[in-house]
Amino acid sequence: MREEGATETPVRVLLLGTGMQGKAALFDLARSPAVREIVAADRDIRGLEALVRERGYGAKVRCRALDATDDAVLGQLVGEGFDVVIDLLPSPFVAAVATQAVRHGVHLVNTFFVSPELRALGPEAEARGVAILPEFGMDPGIDLVLLGEAVRSLDEVTDVVSYGAGIPEPEAAGNPLQYKVSWSFAGVLRAYRRGARIVRDGHVMEIPPVAQFHPDNVHDVEIAGFGTLEAYPNGDAVHFAEMLGLDVSRLWNTGRYSLRYPGHCRFWNTVAGLGLLDEEPVALDDGVVVDRIAYLTAALEPRLQYGPRERDVAVIRNEVQGTRGEKRVRIVQQVTDRRDLESGLTAMSRLVGFTASIGAQMLASGQITRRGLLSPIDIIPFTPFLAELEWRGILVAQSED
Repeated sequence: MREEGATETPVRVLLLGTGMQGKAALFDLARSPAVREIVAADRDIRGLEALVRERGYGAKVRCRALDATDDAVLGQLVGEGFDVVIDLLPSPFVAAVATQAVRHGVHLVNTFFVSPELRALGPEAEARGVAILPEFGMDPGIDLVLLGEAVRSLDEVTDVVSYGAGIPEPEAAGNPLQYKVSWSFAGVLRAYRRGARIVRDGHVMEIPPVAQFHPDNVHDVEIAGFGTLEAYPNGDAVHFAEMLGLDVSRLWNTGRYSLRYPGHCRFWNTVAGLGLLDEEPVALDDGVVVDRIAYLTAALEPRLQYGPRERDVAVIRNEVQGTRGEKRVRIVQQVTDRRDLESGLTAMSRLVGFTASIGAQMLASGQITRRGLLSPIDIIPFTPFLAELEWRGILVAQSED
């Protein structure tokens, strides 16, 4: 953590994966006086070594080549006496990394939704004195910490709506989609066919895959500095309401939504309606089989890149309504971050990678003492967390009316 909050025993951190979010986590760990040593591991060892030289991280960061598909190699690396592991590898490796962390008695932070395999590891992790902290990036992550605090401040909750956005600044949105890639575009497209669950006017609604862009499921939101943005449902809000300890039958509205510039949803509703997001591959006349998502990624991603001086914007916005005593209360929480042009780190990578780094350092320093499978909703010390975000230039605005 920061100098005044540093633990007396500097820690050793294993960082798995140094893609966009991993680079931000490494940047944050390297400047922390509480971190004695970082071993960063990635399959692109040359790229990683070049990054470390360019950044001037020095001997504090050691680079390792990693083939995460080799379980024995992964286990040997995790077992090298680290205090905490940050897993920013692709999602298929979540279970393997968590299994090795529990086996070797190492705390773990990742940014992914809780999988059945991860949930099954919870009791063993607790028995071995290991903390597993998943869902600790941007969203899920920062949003859950904020929502937990808002919900706890009310006696009864009727509405919980959460928005997230990763979009270009208006000046950088100069293409037909008004969108650029600040993480995996293949991941974006997979999310576009995920479907959702929301509560609308007291009724649970199932939104089937690729229907989230239909006009009936899209609404407008005013965001200061950006005007009107479109919100489309993205994910299972009912599950998150239950995670917050809320009785879904007593909720009037709840939803998790992504934000885009106007026209985005109309375009992707057309694409989805034409079947271009369907899971079934397309067989061509010459016998070649084409995955639709792979094709769209290859065709579009190169055209959706940020220039060296262009900035992305990441937004988290929570709106929670309910009662406190006799009073009706509406709480609005918002985080807006932009790419740091000095470091080159995107807003998205800052909110994901910095948050994972904060979680790892909180675990290693003893600020988080519970063990087993944890949730950011109730495990993260709220005021210290906000202070850590602020030190990194990430501000949380909150209002009540």
